[in-house]
Amino acid sequence: MIDALIGGTLHATAEQKTGQAGKPFVVCKVRTPMQSGEALFVNVICFDKAACAALLALHAGEPVHLAGTLTPKVWTPPQGEPRPVLDMQAHAVLTAYAVQRQRKAAADAL
Repeated sequence: MIDALIGGTLHATAEQKTGQAGKPFVVCKVRTPMQSGEALFVNVICFDKAACAALLALHAGEPVHLAGTLTPKVWTPPQGEPRPVLDMQAHAVLTAYAVQRQRKAAADAL
């Protein structure tokens, strides 16, 4: 696994699910642009309560940055060429909303 920070846009609205032990988690897919102009999709799973809440507050197409452990994989579609895909277990989420809230809190403290 690789410690990573990725940025992109939420491909679809995040979904909350419940594990076999009854513990909630969130899954989503993030579209990350690459230098070539193509995009790489990152499958994200999140267990951290605050990070899950941040993901659930976003809508499809909104920008997001995630920190966590990244696992590279290869996906081969039926009758297609293999494509790279990444799986991430996110530990922290940073959104434009969080940055605005932090800046406002800092300004109010002055």
